[in-house]
Amino acid sequence: MIHDTQSLPLYSDGVNLTEQELIACQSLSRAIPDRQSRAKAALSGHRSSLIKGRGMEFAEVRHYQNGDDVRTIDWRVTARTGVAHTKLFVEERERPILLLIDLSHSAYFGSQLLLQSVQIAHLATTLGWNAINHGDRLGALIASESTHLELKPRSRRQGILQLTSGLIDVHQQQLSQINQLVSDPDHMFKACQRLQRIAKPGSLIWIISDGQHINQQCLAPLTELSRHCDIGAFVVTDPLRQGTLALPKQFTLPVRDGQQQLTLTRQSYEAWLANQQSQQQQFINLMNLIKVQPKLIDAAKPLSAQLDILR
Repeated sequence: MIHDTQSLPLYSDGVNLTEQELIACQSLSRAIPDRQSRAKAALSGHRSSLIKGRGMEFAEVRHYQNGDDVRTIDWRVTARTGVAHTKLFVEERERPILLLIDLSHSAYFGSQLLLQSVQIAHLATTLGWNAINHGDRLGALIASESTHLELKPRSRRQGILQLTSGLIDVHQQQLSQINQLVSDPDHMFKACQRLQRIAKPGSLIWIISDGQHINQQCLAPLTELSRHCDIGAFVVTDPLRQGTLALPKQFTLPVRDGQQQLTLTRQSYEAWLANQQSQQQQFINLMNLIKVQPKLIDAAKPLSAQLDILR
């Protein structure tokens, strides 16, 4: 992997994850605006719901009705009109934000700046900090061939600390197993099923993946989730997988793709590239079926240079 030390994210070596680099993602999160779409259920963290009730933000007054809390009577309006009026408030509720983070072995690949897995962690943590900044509860499901780490939604620093700790642990575990044959072809399907069970109606779900393992099998649980939750998706990719890296006409290039050790020539690279792009396109098509348009994030560029994609 080629490193440009001038463009490496702060504290990052491009391969390992550190607490410092994930904490540094907090500054990136401030550049992301709040997502404006409402949940299908009336849940939104520190954003007004459509429920009129006891809350922080005044909505309107109406005639007092039997059963209303006397503490909500608007005495000024009552005195002015001679008829009892009560105040209504727009209720504010915390919104659960859930991250489905795909740290499969195929994401431990990078041709230039970062492993895709490292960029996945940077992106997940930035979205996590953004959720915490807006007062939402943050949870995650971090999935790999050997690990399914479920982090229940928690608020404030508890939510982000459990996310960063979980990412570092799973990432290091995957790195240590890179030469071992750990294979579970259904691991992302199982993760989607688990997510379907834990996501409450009205949650906002971010799917972050390299697009290689979330396949047609995952459609049923994701379709069910899309009926009750807002879903967004990111594909973290690499120039060598996108076919955008300038290569000579003839070459021999040793690479490791997840658990596979490959030696690429021009001919074998083109066949490998076609397979990689086909798998990625299948993921994009799957997301489109649930009316989600995935956004592409490049592992060869710092996330700070791609914040427009997150807006």
